[in-house]
Amino acid sequence: MSLIPDGLHYTKEHEWVSEISANVFRMGITDYAQGALGDIVYVQLPKVGESVIADRVCGEVESTKSVSEIFAPVTGKIVAVNESLGQAPETVNSEPYGSGWLADIEVESAPTGLLSPEQYRQITA
Repeated sequence: MSLIPDGLHYTKEHEWVSEISANVFRMGITDYAQGALGDIVYVQLPKVGESVIADRVCGEVESTKSVSEIFAPVTGKIVAVNESLGQAPETVNSEPYGSGWLADIEVESAPTGLLSPEQYRQITA
């Protein structure tokens, strides 16, 4: 069973998002997603300053099994990326909700269409 922490919001594409400051959201992939992918060997992140649109591709995660697209959970501008994943992409496997985060996105308005932990648990059951 995958870990699905309370206090986060989720997407149907298996990304999570958390508000870390006013209008800035941190994103990553869920424990369910990293488990399905297997050993992650490379992460292609969006660039700082790049605009992303909710539900559109903004990067890729490559594992020993496959390559999977990363979808932006919210619309906004990338203000930070987790550069340590360049040297240690496997951190996404070991700490998907901690030091395995992917990017921070500054939004202009409150995001909509995200799933609660309970809703996400239902789609991964």
